[in-house]
Amino acid sequence: MLQTTGRPSLQFTVPPLENGDRLSRDEFELRYAAMPTSCKAQLIEGRVYMSAAALRLNSHGRPHGRLMTWLGCYEAATIGTIVGDAITVRLDLGNEPQPDLALLIDPVCGGQTQLTNDYVEGAPEFLAEISASTISIDLGDKKAAYERNGVKEYLVWRVLDQQIDWFWLQNRQYVDLLSDDDGITRSRIFPGLWLDRTALLNGDMQKVLSVLQLGISSKEHDKFVVKLGSVN
Repeated sequence: MLQTTGRPSLQFTVPPLENGDRLSRDEFELRYAAMPTSCKAQLIEGRVYMSAAALRLNSHGRPHGRLMTWLGCYEAATIGTIVGDAITVRLDLGNEPQPDLALLIDPVCGGQTQLTNDYVEGAPEFLAEISASTISIDLGDKKAAYERNGVKEYLVWRVLDQQIDWFWLQNRQYVDLLSDDDGITRSRIFPGLWLDRTALLNGDMQKVLSVLQLGISSKEHDKFVVKLGSVN
């Protein structure tokens, strides 16, 4: 007969994630995996930030869709780039954000990230956030983490303010990427990724995409595509 000590067995459970928890990335991933699939959480500078599953149309859904359309059209014309929607990024040991949008140079084409079990490791070249209630995070700790880890360009659409901030990394610090005299903002990292910010804010996607097409048709973009293709 099986002998027992009479002591109750110990059952270990994974604690749930809570807003404001201070965790390592390993513990964050362990707890996140045990949460319901509807849960969305990020680890920013060692602190857990959780958001509601429900998102509003005009303060998030439509701006997100418009940025996705812009980046998706660029990806379609630029073999060697990858667009990601709300992907998990293992940035460093204290940061695992889920940016709204990412534009990467494919690792096999010389990009600065790598894939581990289909997770992005390292700093994507371009990240974007749709910011309504999260401005203090997106322009605070998250911006600092992106800057320190080498995210080369960072765009924040401040929906309620009707403003778009676009930063690029110069000498390891973010500076504003300003529009040229013609009102077009041109990426420093992705040649041909051109944006008419006013048109985007006004919802004029025909103009947004016509300006992007001009960028895609430029000689700089042609050279970039050839460069990406020559790596592999």
